Amino acid sequence: MADSAFHRHATFQVAVAAAARTVAIDDDTGRRHRGPALVVAPMVRHRMAPTREVLTFYVDPHCAFADRLRAGCGPGVAVAPQWQGLTERDVRPHGGLPATGLDPRLRAAMAALAADGREPLEGLAARVGLSPQRLRALARRQLGVPLARWRSWQRLSRAALALGEGCSLAQAALAGGFADQAHLTRWMRELTGLTPSQVLPALRGTAVQAGRRAV
Repeated sequence: MADSAFHRHATFQVAVAAAARTVAIDDDTGRRHRGPALVVAPMVRHRMAPTREVLTFYVDPHCAFADRLRAGCGPGVAVAPQWQGLTERDVRPHGGLPATGLDPRLRAAMAALAADGREPLEGLAARVGLSPQRLRALARRQLGVPLARWRSWQRLSRAALALGEGCSLAQAALAGGFADQAHLTRWMRELTGLTPSQVLPALRGTAVQAGRRAV
């Protein structure tokens, strides 16, 4: 599958070649990066070139595994052969651990957004003892990500989970906190470069495989 549009997301992306020997990603300067595994830093505009089969991991910028990606891969698109054999088992244990040096107030705010994401930023900032401006600045400085965009990413994640569980597009939009199907489609294209119809087969396939593993 290829990304149909350039996009930027609020997480690290690790793309690992599966069936093919290499995966290719274009950045917005026109340069094509190729390798057995590539890492895209948060907020880097890019698109994936057509590839037979790719494993993709999205890593939250405030978790411990993101520290390893920052240290080894830099701020853009990086060829990262050291991650060629990456699996979910490698990533998952670090997902619940905070990044080194993360301000506890920012960590609390990110946890609240991940849990719901509907609380206005003003209320969320007050709850952690910061002004909205200070909370936004803290997220940009420590994570390199606008807080509003990370909130949108969390909403999209909830909608994608609903789609994978068999919900309709309208139901998934509601689950993610989007106004309607069109709103969800716009944000999915903005954050992933793809539309719901393009990602639905993969989402449903992942849900089926997960169900089989759980049996």
